[in-house]
Amino acid sequence: MTPPFEQVATAIAERLAQLLAAEVSVLNAQGETVTTSKPNELLGSPHTIVATKDVNTLCIPIHFNGQEGKVLITPSAESEAISFRPAQMLVELMLRQVTTTAQLNQHELKNKFIHDLLRGSNASEMDLLREGQILGMDLSRPRAVILIDAADYILSTIALREFEPSAQILRRAQLVISSIVRFFHLPNDTICAYIGDGEIAVLKASSTQDLAAWTSRDDEPKHVDPSWANLIALKRAGAALLDRLRGETQTTINIGIGRYHPTLKGLAASYQDARAALSLGKRFSGQNQVHCLDGLGIAAFVGLSHERTKIDLAKYLLSPLDQEMELLETLDVFFFENCCLSTTASRLTIHRNTLSYRLEKITSLTGLDPRRFDDAMQIRLALFLRSFQGDASKLCKCTVVEHWDHSYLGQTSDESCHAAVHHK
Repeated sequence: MTPPFEQVATAIAERLAQLLAAEVSVLNAQGETVTTSKPNELLGSPHTIVATKDVNTLCIPIHFNGQEGKVLITPSAESEAISFRPAQMLVELMLRQVTTTAQLNQHELKNKFIHDLLRGSNASEMDLLREGQILGMDLSRPRAVILIDAADYILSTIALREFEPSAQILRRAQLVISSIVRFFHLPNDTICAYIGDGEIAVLKASSTQDLAAWTSRDDEPKHVDPSWANLIALKRAGAALLDRLRGETQTTINIGIGRYHPTLKGLAASYQDARAALSLGKRFSGQNQVHCLDGLGIAAFVGLSHERTKIDLAKYLLSPLDQEMELLETLDVFFFENCCLSTTASRLTIHRNTLSYRLEKITSLTGLDPRRFDDAMQIRLALFLRSFQGDASKLCKCTVVEHWDHSYLGQTSDESCHAAVHHK
């Protein structure tokens, strides 16, 4: 948000009056005096008097944020003679300094506001919306957090040895933010913030319309919880952004994707999702990747501390099977039989090829292959976690336990031993 003309005029008048020991007035485009400062006025204050029309008064035009005005400099008896060209250069320098400082202060206010918002501000939602509007942010739209770890670039030790550290960090962070703004075709950078430690948070509008460029018709499972809606599109956008930032910075970049959570306060929950995904993803999946809760594998169920998030993740991963009771029963028996194809097919009284077809269908629907150890562990944990929240009916109970006392005649030695262990 750009400071108003009156604010800039006051700052310029005060500084020029002190530097030149002269009376300085600033007029707007209508010729009205906006402010007047005298050499002995340390703070300066606006006046309604008409500016002095002394023959020695210099009149220097200024342009700021689409507005025009004039700076009148009237030397006092004690001041030295002031020529027009140096005075004009000084006014232009002052104008650049004042606007740059105001913009930096604005960035700091915005960064702090977003930082506090993502960590769970105690302010009311109405107050947060109002403060966001003051800072130029529209927070009324559904948004999810994209967390970008660009520490290798922003906190580069080589760069920090060459320049003043804090200024260089902010400069590099702003370069990354500018690239993000261009990538998403944003009108400005108000919804991006540098939140420290080389990380940038993006409050990305997450409706289907906002993510149309990365959305496919068949992306989401049916009946998916709203908090997981458009997650695939968000991950696609994150992957494309990752390629852009890696190409421009030539350094390691990691991105964490948060889910959409309702209400403005939900941004803090989205940030926690993105932070957990980024932290666990870098540790277990490697660098230069887009990390999201649903792609962490068993690390999500082991590493996440928030129980509700783990249960939500379990429901999301298994949602494609909600109406597939036959497949759920197949999984139940498959795990009961320690993932043995032959005994599972036997317990289900189906051909082994039919079992393979069912397992392939599970893989196609969920993206998880029960025949792979890590995927099987993830499915099994998800089934148990989902059952904790009143969904026990969706966790199939093996119906063949009563048949353990059958004769083992006709089984291979391996199958007989396997069944005997369970029977025991």
